[in-house]
Amino acid sequence: MTGSQDSLRLDLGERSYDIAVGTGVLEIAGPAIRAATGTGKCWIVTDETVAATYLAPLEKSLQAAGLNAQTIVLPPGEGSKSFATVEKVVNTVLDGSPERSSTLIALGGGVIGDLTGFAASIILRGINFVQIPTTLLAQVDSSVGGKTGINTRHGKNLAGAFYQPKLVIADTGVLDTLPRRELLAGYAEVIKYGLIRDPGFFGWLEQNGTAVLDGDGDARAYAVRASCAAKAAVVAEDERENGVRALLNFGHTFGHALEAETGFGAELLHGEAVAIGMIMALELSAMLDLCPAADVERVRRHYTATGLPMTVPTAQNRRWDPATLIRHMGHDKKVQDGKVTFILARGIGDAFVARDVNLDDVERLLDQAVAA
Repeated sequence: MTGSQDSLRLDLGERSYDIAVGTGVLEIAGPAIRAATGTGKCWIVTDETVAATYLAPLEKSLQAAGLNAQTIVLPPGEGSKSFATVEKVVNTVLDGSPERSSTLIALGGGVIGDLTGFAASIILRGINFVQIPTTLLAQVDSSVGGKTGINTRHGKNLAGAFYQPKLVIADTGVLDTLPRRELLAGYAEVIKYGLIRDPGFFGWLEQNGTAVLDGDGDARAYAVRASCAAKAAVVAEDERENGVRALLNFGHTFGHALEAETGFGAELLHGEAVAIGMIMALELSAMLDLCPAADVERVRRHYTATGLPMTVPTAQNRRWDPATLIRHMGHDKKVQDGKVTFILARGIGDAFVARDVNLDDVERLLDQAVAA
């Protein structure tokens, strides 16, 4: 690709692919998609909100490259991450007589990317798949690494597949249209990379995080690229989460439980739940004398400086029950031998997998957290 962009590569042997990061790359996506997937039939999967702004420039770029795409427009929100929606996408594509050289293009945030990737993995037992993430959270996390999935009544992302895209195109210019709340939700996943393995990156964010959120193009491009590079390195080392990739779930055991309790709706966005979950994981680490209290306070100061949430929401007089949250954790896909897996930390940049945490300690931590 040409233009104001920088590419990095996720090395997975024959499943390797490029991640293009920069401004204006959406408008020149067509030739890159054709180079990565060929000239087969294409379907764009997007949602109503994203389609209103970004569908036309993508279609124009595809047409200029000789690719004619049909479009599937879905309702926005977590409610679309369901078996019913995947069935709709699969049948719409099958109506168009796809071949294994056909391509699904996910244009949207994490919901669209996750369900489109899952659909691509099961149509004809696997067709091409391209990610064009339009939120900060999707650009730095869910679009890279091949995790696809949908939610079920038992919990978040409990049905899915590891299925790598052929290409990821992250246009940082589209972030200018995101509401502040969505930017902050994505920024939580950016911070995560510093907290789990890269204290130097966390230090950079302490100096530049507000610039990332306030729209500085260079700062945003650096943060997205650094996050994608960090995730690519982890995935290349452990594609199917048998080891180090589990560190990417830092904050998620707590966060998914919070989301489950709120029904995966607008009350608590995924990134907000992860942000709160990371604070809980750090507090639990400090409670167990694993992490210096000073490191927890340092992270809290950065949350305060950027506006990230640190405490559970109490809107609509919601009451949080620690025992219920722990039951939600028991349905998490990371449960092993009946034990809940936690990602804890010995300090900033030094996270580790813990499978022997006493749930009494977790309940004590949650008692304090929901009372704060």
